[in-house]
Amino acid sequence: MIIDKYFKELTEEQQRQFAMLDELYRDWNAKINVISRKDIDNLYEHHVLHSLAIGKALRFQPGTQILDLGTGGGFPGIPLAILFPECQFKLIDGTGKKIHVAQEVATAIGLKNCRAEHLRGEDENGKYDFVVSRAVMPLPDLVKIVRKNISKKQRNAMVNGLICLKGGDLQAEIQSFKNVVEVSAISNWFEEEWFKEKNVIYMPL
Repeated sequence: MIIDKYFKELTEEQQRQFAMLDELYRDWNAKINVISRKDIDNLYEHHVLHSLAIGKALRFQPGTQILDLGTGGGFPGIPLAILFPECQFKLIDGTGKKIHVAQEVATAIGLKNCRAEHLRGEDENGKYDFVVSRAVMPLPDLVKIVRKNISKKQRNAMVNGLICLKGGDLQAEIQSFKNVVEVSAISNWFEEEWFKEKNVIYMPL
């Protein structure tokens, strides 16, 4: 599995959980379209490994609280929750059907550190060390919504804030934040062609 290529320290339990994702997402995708039908064969590269790029950018300390905003069917939250079993993840999305899939997948693989809730970002009032997200909206809009959710208490080497996955030309989006935004090319960690021009954006808040 492509995950093993880049994450060599996985326990048997983590390997089992990652291995189960394929059948579960295929099964759910046949009922509810959470991943584009033509992309389901690329589940591990385009969705699971892509999510795990956040784990290359930052190793979350045990006890870290993370909110996945606009998770859809569970990305990046579920792969990250597998990778960081000692951290707590809350996955939210405004589409009830998708969040149902995320919750069912998390339950099926036995994730104890992850819960999913049908909720819009504007209505989430909890405090977290980090908010993670996968290209759900332009950065300025995202920052406006999540600023209220960032905890003042620090547990990690990196200052609490927003970490999101974005591709393409980011100049316009990060223009107003460029002094504080850190952009890391995913191709620094993963050699597959698909990751060219894809980035992890980190912004302390």
